[in-house]
Amino acid sequence: MLRELAVQNLALIEDVRVELRPGFCAWTGETGAGKSLLLGALGLLLGERGSADLIRTGAEELRVTGRFELTRSEQREFASEVLQSPLDEDDLILTRRLSRSGRSSALVNDVPVAVATLRRIGEMLVDVHGQRESYSLLQPAYQLDLLDAFGRLTEPRRRYAAAADRVRELRRQFRTLNEARQTRQRELSLVRFERDDIDAAKLVPNELPALVKERETLVHAQSLAQFTGTVAARLADDDGAVVDVVARLVKEANRWAALDPKLAEVAARLEALRPEVEDLAETARDLSERFEADPDRLEEVEGRIGFLKKLQARYGKTPDELIAYRATLDARETELQRQEDDLTGIDAHLRSAVAELKDAAVVLSKGRAKVAKKLVADTQKHLADLGMPLAKLDAVLEPVPLDDDPLGGEVPATGADHLDIMLCANPGEPSRPLRKVASGGELSRTMLALKTVLAAHDPVRTLVVFDEIDANVGGRLGDVLGQKLASLGATHQVLCVTHLPQVASYAAHQWTIRKASTGKKTATTIAELTGVEARVEELALMLRGESRSETTRKEAAEMLRAAERLRAG
Repeated sequence: MLRELAVQNLALIEDVRVELRPGFCAWTGETGAGKSLLLGALGLLLGERGSADLIRTGAEELRVTGRFELTRSEQREFASEVLQSPLDEDDLILTRRLSRSGRSSALVNDVPVAVATLRRIGEMLVDVHGQRESYSLLQPAYQLDLLDAFGRLTEPRRRYAAAADRVRELRRQFRTLNEARQTRQRELSLVRFERDDIDAAKLVPNELPALVKERETLVHAQSLAQFTGTVAARLADDDGAVVDVVARLVKEANRWAALDPKLAEVAARLEALRPEVEDLAETARDLSERFEADPDRLEEVEGRIGFLKKLQARYGKTPDELIAYRATLDARETELQRQEDDLTGIDAHLRSAVAELKDAAVVLSKGRAKVAKKLVADTQKHLADLGMPLAKLDAVLEPVPLDDDPLGGEVPATGADHLDIMLCANPGEPSRPLRKVASGGELSRTMLALKTVLAAHDPVRTLVVFDEIDANVGGRLGDVLGQKLASLGATHQVLCVTHLPQVASYAAHQWTIRKASTGKKTATTIAELTGVEARVEELALMLRGESRSETTRKEAAEMLRAAERLRAG
């Protein structure tokens, strides 16, 4: 509900602040005093377009602030969703500013937001009926929401919504997989080619360094054989070889050892050296025999090295890195093939989901067709009470075709129906959708009749604003209007601008709006009528104007007592 509305510098309004209350609230006052300006301020607060022409003369900026109390959990959830952040409190403070430069800004709880965000929140909180466009009940989608709530079609609607969500999700998955299909198939072919190519290479860990080393050995085999053969000859095979020299030196050292014990040690060390020299000569001899030129093996090694280097250039990986890469290809092939299989599976699931969606839509449509007749019949009774006995209301449900192609067409959010509540206000006139009804008074009364019937089924939009509802209405009908508004006030906060005392008398709370001039300035003021005497005086003024008398005041007092008795009963 709207707890407080503050307006600065809007046309005749310089600085007005009004605290509102639950139930049926009436705004009364002379024509031109600014009642519609206050409703216009509320419209700006709820995202309507604004113009710099609205700014009060001499001011640079107009500002409208409203404090809403979110009394229902559904409201808090919706507001949190729109604002994309949790609400710490139940109060929602909306602010709208317009400057002379044409700049417009909006705030929610002191956080800057787009004006479109105010509009979304306004559609959630408020219904406005009268000179301004309705924020909800004139919209076919919202009419469907209320029709479903009125008919207790929660379960069919839930089943349809779940089926619609599933179809949308499967379509999303199908599109994602299908859009990547060509890329995936190319990648799958590449994975299989690379797997076969690497397997055919028969790679061995650390192969390339070993082959390079072997190639160097084969290239220098002759020189190596020559060198090792020379080593063996010089150490043991040639005349005067090292082994023979060591043997002679051992004999001489032993002969002279008797003269000096140190020479015995020399002899022993020379003796120990001879086996090492002989073993080294044997090793060199063996190497010399092994280092034989092998052109065939060299060609084979050169070919393998060339192949491995080409493979490395092709993949940008060393042979050892290719061995590790090969280990990943099987898993990648499995994943790509799974995605291909998923695409086929999703297609089957999607066809099943579309069939389920159509079944759910049929059930929901049948339920709506039954409920719509009752909604119209119940509302028709209230129209007769509201002075429109010859008006005819109809609820036209037109099917919204669901595409047979599982991937084609939109999935309607609210079911396979389009609802238009049609009104024929007078015999001989064509029926028109409510949003196209020209008469503000007829539209407002029709909205009141609908709201009265649907009052218990709209837990979110709890503020209803009626402007011009008493247009071309006399006192007797005004009494009925007041009773209907009071009844609606039991479940909603109702704000009604009225010129009829019969309507105002049924309000639980009443404010008077006046235009006052001081010097060269004219300003609009609004004040709550808190006592019985103040309300009696205002009602008497509405009845007879400045010519009101004591008799008029008694009549006004009786109107208040009658309304009080009705509310109490």
